[in-house]
Amino acid sequence: MTDTKEIVKTETKIEFKEPNLWKVIILNDEITTMEFVLEVLTNFFGYNEDGAMEMTLKIHEDGAAVVATYPYELAEQKGIEVTLAARTDGYPLEVRIEEDA
Repeated sequence: MTDTKEIVKTETKIEFKEPNLWKVIILNDEITTMEFVLEVLTNFFGYNEDGAMEMTLKIHEDGAAVVATYPYELAEQKGIEVTLAARTDGYPLEVRIEEDA
């Protein structure tokens, strides 16, 4: 008596989807200085001086601006880091994150 085993190979197709992106939005207020916002943009988001100045003016004039777009975890982390830095320096700066449509 011969024992035979049958091996069946199945092929599974795995599709990887890029994570949804989230916008990091800085809101303008009447207390946080433009100098602090410039520091935030250069230190936390990698803006150069000219880009940081342009974005700071946009936040000031429009009331808010999207400063970066990241996967959720990174956007949330940046929001927390910036908020903590603002509170440490005595500023009420608000940072929001919203899903990028």
